[in-house]
Parts: sequence; structure tokens; C-alpha cells
Amino acid sequence: VQLQASGGGLVQPGGSLRLSCAASGSIFRINVMGWYRQTPGKQRELVAVQTTGGSTSYVDSVKGRFTISRDNAKNTVYLQMNSLKPEDTAVYYCYGAVSVTVAARVSDYWGQGTQVTVSS
Repeated sequence: VQLQASGGGLVQPGGSLRLSCAASGSIFRINVMGWYRQTPGKQRELVAVQTTGGSTSYVDSVKGRFTISRDNAKNTVYLQMNSLKPEDTAVYYCYGAVSVTVAARVSDYWGQGTQVTVSS
């Protein structure tokens, strides 16, 4: 299973970016898909995740600004980031909780990370 993230970059404060992440490989079901972020010297933190059924969870600091969505048919997750702030600067990692067969346990998979920099 591979997760390929894209869409990071440099944006001014108040701007917007959209991250995308596509999962590929031997996948039976992706139970949870979403995004984490990490800055130097800090632990990786959950930004937003969404279940197959559509339930979402966001870190408080992005509520009302970020929106997560999934295309289950394409095994793809998106993160629309609006009203970006300098404190959103981080490496963003795509995450998937994946079952590779109907009987397999759920395992965690991570994408390669994409840099988001919010600066004037």
C-alpha cells in the first residue's frame, strides 16, 4: 500500500491550499483516512481525519478553516485549507488505516509528507 500526497507549497497568510492524497496497492478497505502535521522538535499531530462513513475529526486550531473530504471510490482524501496562518507551517503527512484483505487486521500507512509554508 502506498499513499502519495501532493499540493503543498508556499502561500501568504490568509491564503488557501488544497492537499490531495491517493492510496494505491492491495486495498480491501480504508477505514480512516486523513492528515497529520509535524514541525521540527514537535510530535506529529492530527489535523483532520475522516472515516469511510463520513465522520470527521479536526484539531481545534483548524476548525472552521480546514475541510477534509474523501472520494472512497478513488481511495483519495483531500484537505482544503483556507485562511492559512504562519502557525500552520509544517510538513503534512497523509495517513490511512487500511485493511488489505477482508480478514486482515487494520494497519497504519503514511505518505511521504508535503511541505506547507505560510509566510509573507
